[in-house]
Amino acid sequence: MSKTVDKLQTLSAAEEFLDVLAVDYVPEIVHVNRLHILKRFQQYLQRDPVPDGLSDELEYGAYRERLQRAYLDFVESSPLAEKVFKVFQDAHGIRNISLDSVRASLKRPAT
Repeated sequence: MSKTVDKLQTLSAAEEFLDVLAVDYVPEIVHVNRLHILKRFQQYLQRDPVPDGLSDELEYGAYRERLQRAYLDFVESSPLAEKVFKVFQDAHGIRNISLDSVRASLKRPAT
């Protein structure tokens, strides 16, 4: 394994990834979007894997570029608009439920 991959595998917090890959960030944006940023980073790596055999410098740059792109997605947009997680993907499928249907679904108390 490469030095970059070895180092990335030891990290857990979004801020650690951003620091190690030298991506400038606003802490308030990361605080609110950390899981979204890391998930989008993973999606970018799955869609466009970093090729094997790159020099350490090029490999580092490739990981940095994907993380920076993931971070910028949430600087310029929002979790709801980006729909990284299933809960946001399903958000537009929410149906209105009438109060009458809720009442009808409640168990009647035993008399």
